Amino acid sequence: MGKLYTALGLMSGTSMDGVDASIISSDGKKEYSVKLNKYFEYSDELRQKLINIRPKIHKPEHLEKYSIEIREMEREITLFHANVVNEILSTSKINVDLLGFHGHTIFHDGDKKISKQLGDGKLLSQLTNKIVIYNFRQKDIQNGGQGAPLTPIFHNVIANKFLKKELNESFSVNFLNIGGIANITQTVKWENSEDKLNDIKASDIAPGNCLIDEWIRKNTKNKYDNNGILASSGKTNELILNQALENFNINQPYENSLDINDFDISFVKGLSLENGAATLTDFTAAQIIKALLYSVRSKKNYIWLICGGGRKNVYLFNLIKNQIAEYSKMKDVSISIFPIEKIGIDGDFVESQAFGYLAIRSFLKLPISFPNTTRCKVPTCGGILAKNF
Repeated sequence: MGKLYTALGLMSGTSMDGVDASIISSDGKKEYSVKLNKYFEYSDELRQKLINIRPKIHKPEHLEKYSIEIREMEREITLFHANVVNEILSTSKINVDLLGFHGHTIFHDGDKKISKQLGDGKLLSQLTNKIVIYNFRQKDIQNGGQGAPLTPIFHNVIANKFLKKELNESFSVNFLNIGGIANITQTVKWENSEDKLNDIKASDIAPGNCLIDEWIRKNTKNKYDNNGILASSGKTNELILNQALENFNINQPYENSLDINDFDISFVKGLSLENGAATLTDFTAAQIIKALLYSVRSKKNYIWLICGGGRKNVYLFNLIKNQIAEYSKMKDVSISIFPIEKIGIDGDFVESQAFGYLAIRSFLKLPISFPNTTRCKVPTCGGILAKNF
């Protein structure tokens, strides 16, 4: 085991509700432990500004068109993160070496080699007197990658720490992250060689919470469909669902990254609140299931750990779980699917922990993305270091 570093990872996701913060200790390789997890909610005003700006930016040229508004938002987001960091540092008394600052994504298009996160690393460093690692996606994109997903290497660390016995010839340990976009990771047994990390496979696969959340936000005062209650009380419009699945066909394996702007909810326009929620949830589940079943190949035993906010949507989770169970019986394979909490990890903070871990690897000049995770040409050390104090 090498020297242990302590990093504070910060994640603002597509739900636009706040910042997840985690302090972890790691050597940047297999060792890690969690020191703190805490959530900080955005004010209604800041959250509404994020909701308002995101739909405006769905083409690269919009980044220039709305540049003044973007700079103002970037400063606000950075100031909020600085307050989060300083509060944690003053109350926890934990000595932190690095900040892993993801920022808030407002535009991502891997094919056009553009990914814009709101967040000024230099300003955050100045306001916190800490080294900041930020802009994690750009180097991957410059090396021919999609810039996403970036969490697979951390998923692999979790698998090797908590499910090491299951990483063998007959078992496959996998992660399904249902955030705004859903992505999957197929992990590998990792002893000491960095080369083995090239065998991790990952990709964005489908919409996650983004369509359901947008429908709820536009039609209610709520942020999301709590436990999938609205969807479960509605009735899926099968005609609309089948047309949507035909029109939004995502071939697997999907080689590109996805953004919430790749999807829209127009196909359920005119449906009732409950029926729209049900149809969108069924659409989301169908796309996710398609990708999961594609990954069931040569092995007889599969474990799927579910993380991200979507795991709390009981209706969505059960749609996925029940259809996977039917397939498992039909094909005579064992597929276990359960929330990541079953192995003792809080699924709300996997990504914030991941960006703490990625910050440490970046600081150590170790790769954070790989050809089989983001399609970059070579293993790539992402992130920019800012020390502005």
